[in-house]
Amino acid sequence: MAYCNRKTYELRYSDFDFKDELSLTSLLALIQESACKSADELGFGYDDLRPLDFGFLTVNTYCKFSRPISLGENITVETWPLPPRHYIFERDYRVLSGEETVAALASRWCLVDLKTFSLLLPEKMGEVHTNCPYRNEKTVEVPSWRIPKLTEGREIYRMRVGVSDCDHYLHANNTRYLDFFMDCFSMEELKERRIVSFQISYEKQAKEGKEIVFLRQDFDGMSICEARSEGELLTQFRVEWEAKA
Repeated sequence: MAYCNRKTYELRYSDFDFKDELSLTSLLALIQESACKSADELGFGYDDLRPLDFGFLTVNTYCKFSRPISLGENITVETWPLPPRHYIFERDYRVLSGEETVAALASRWCLVDLKTFSLLLPEKMGEVHTNCPYRNEKTVEVPSWRIPKLTEGREIYRMRVGVSDCDHYLHANNTRYLDFFMDCFSMEELKERRIVSFQISYEKQAKEGKEIVFLRQDFDGMSICEARSEGELLTQFRVEWEAKA
């Protein structure tokens, strides 16, 4: 039987947004929780890699929704690793409410040396990589991992990374960026739209005290946002919309 980590999460009131829909930040946090549990099972979790000064950093995540996940529902996350490609580790996820698939996600990660932040090949994990029950099944086809850079983005707001934004790598946790990016939109805009899919890509870290500028550009049925600091691109976010009936 193909390997799969499967975990059911009892969702909290605080996991939902002002529309009583599961927030993107909560969803990303939960699928990454499942990714970490799966890595623990397979022998390359945080505690396994920490003595080697190795760590995984997420590079991209793509999510396609079948429908919004509403207050009162719980979700089950299924996840498994795909065979790595050079420096890229891939992982897919299926999110279910009962037996119904409500979202499908794909993510890409890199293994890094935490002293130098240089990229490491899968072979650095030794037998753990050799014996890993990688699975080729994809839950969603990603249109493109590349998000176009903004050419006419307008500044929406600025903020400074605080202690509460940071994780054990001492930079803004990747899940926090979804809150940052959703703050580029007003409640009125979000009330009238349903999110069909979103994609987030990470380029550079932002540590405590770093000022970040958020830019936004709208297209037909889609918006792209960027987080920049001192002119450097940190993170990109693309969201596809559908007007509510």
